[in-house]
Amino acid sequence: MAARSHVRLLVKLMIIAIASLERAALCRAKTGQWQLLLNSTGVVAMHMAVTHLNTVIMFDQTGAGPSSYRLRRSSASGRRCVDDSSEESCYAHSVEYDISSNNIRAMRLETDTWCSSGSFLRDGTLLQTGGYGNGSRRIRHFRPCRDGRCDWVQSETAMSSRRWYASNQILPENGGVLVVGGRRVFSYEFVPKLSSTDESHDLPFLHQTYDRNGGENNLYPFLHLSSDGNLFIFANRDSILFDYKRDKVVKKFPQIPGKGSRSYPSSGSSVIFPLEHGNKFCKVEVMVCGGAATGAHRAAGHGKFLKGLQSCGRMVITGDEHKWKMEDMPGPRLMNDMIILPMGHVLIINGAQRGSAGWNNAAGPSLVPYLYKPKKKPGSRFSMLKSAKIARLYHSSASLLPDGRILVAGGNPNQQYMFENVTYPTELRLQAFIPNYMDRKYHKYRPENLTVETQGDRSVKYGEDFTVRFWLGRRPSKAVEFSVYAPPFTTHSLSMNQRLLKLSSKNMVRDAAKGWVNITVKAPPSPNVAPPGYYMLTVVNGGIPSTSQWIRFIHA
Repeated sequence: MAARSHVRLLVKLMIIAIASLERAALCRAKTGQWQLLLNSTGVVAMHMAVTHLNTVIMFDQTGAGPSSYRLRRSSASGRRCVDDSSEESCYAHSVEYDISSNNIRAMRLETDTWCSSGSFLRDGTLLQTGGYGNGSRRIRHFRPCRDGRCDWVQSETAMSSRRWYASNQILPENGGVLVVGGRRVFSYEFVPKLSSTDESHDLPFLHQTYDRNGGENNLYPFLHLSSDGNLFIFANRDSILFDYKRDKVVKKFPQIPGKGSRSYPSSGSSVIFPLEHGNKFCKVEVMVCGGAATGAHRAAGHGKFLKGLQSCGRMVITGDEHKWKMEDMPGPRLMNDMIILPMGHVLIINGAQRGSAGWNNAAGPSLVPYLYKPKKKPGSRFSMLKSAKIARLYHSSASLLPDGRILVAGGNPNQQYMFENVTYPTELRLQAFIPNYMDRKYHKYRPENLTVETQGDRSVKYGEDFTVRFWLGRRPSKAVEFSVYAPPFTTHSLSMNQRLLKLSSKNMVRDAAKGWVNITVKAPPSPNVAPPGYYMLTVVNGGIPSTSQWIRFIHA
């Protein structure tokens, strides 16, 4: 009897110990902090992009009703806007946020940008395409400036097709952009056009993935440029590798397992994992996470919100063997943003647990961010971070800032600005999520005073060496990495053109007395690997990133 009692006591103690370890692990997992930056951005951050001058462009739709910022003159009539005017053109629906001063300035949009697309050009100009109604074929440009006087400029030329819920990909060879898809538009086109006679090009893949009864489910397709110069296109549950130069499908990949859909309005999200110099940037792997259950869009129209998808799939799209490797997130999620962090981890943030995208079509805000570490073993890649207190569902956005924080804004499941008598009010508060790597206890490991020594305007030609200099009071870790990050255009759970590369380095020289480190870094080998334009360069010392500096990759 004594022996049995002893065994039962040991088992009980083990259970208590295991439970304590699980609680401790859960506490450790809830890392990071939330910071409230502004009580109001004035407009909903349906679309968001970080510029190379350390400002952030945010905008929504001109048809959203009066915003918090009035304009002096109506762009539509040319008349001065009076105080009681309700004319849409009398209100700003775009703002520029200055990261360092934490200030907002209003800007004017001439045509409707609702559910539009965008990408940065090689000179840092934000190209913005499509939208709704009078904006569906429009092309807009915003060129960042230092004096705060720049504004949107609408091009006199228009696209060949209406592009509402389309996706953009910057092209490596000529600095142009490919615009793919749109509401009941099954084609792609080049901006600018390749010739005066160039029009839209039919893409049968979009016809094949169209879900007539499910809200279409192939809108806002996921696009990733492979390092071989071909384009990965994912819509609904299917994907292809597409040679846009020859208008030819190179590969058709296996369908991602499981039911439901991943594309808008099911609205999962996708990333391309960091490209690495160790394999000469030849291995390209993508990941798709979340989405909505079969029939979720129609059910939401009847007030029933189906549980979202919990699974993620990752697949290598280069080589000859292609298979989706599936794993589960800690919980179901849709309308989630996926942001690549400087060390190559993926942050999954915002969204909902049930329903689909659209006005009041979702419930159960996903308040807990997930951190995904691609190189860990299966089963140990996900962890949960500190929960948010603000619901960010439809029309929310997130972007990585040069200082390492993640800017989080938006969330507007209503047709206009509505702050009362709705389940999820229009959300104008601006926050930053501060990852654990920015904690004060890691300051002694953080590279500081980073400078990039290049010729001219921080521009580097492909394949060339350049010098990076930084200060570190202690000896650098054996694992010092140099990452460059292409800032995306973020909307509707997509981070268009988001890309991170890990570059090779050599000839590290350290002044032990003064703490300065000089090291030679090699630029990416070609624009297929890194399309031309501005990137955030970050020194990562043993997993702790520096504040980023901007660098520009250019053709010879």
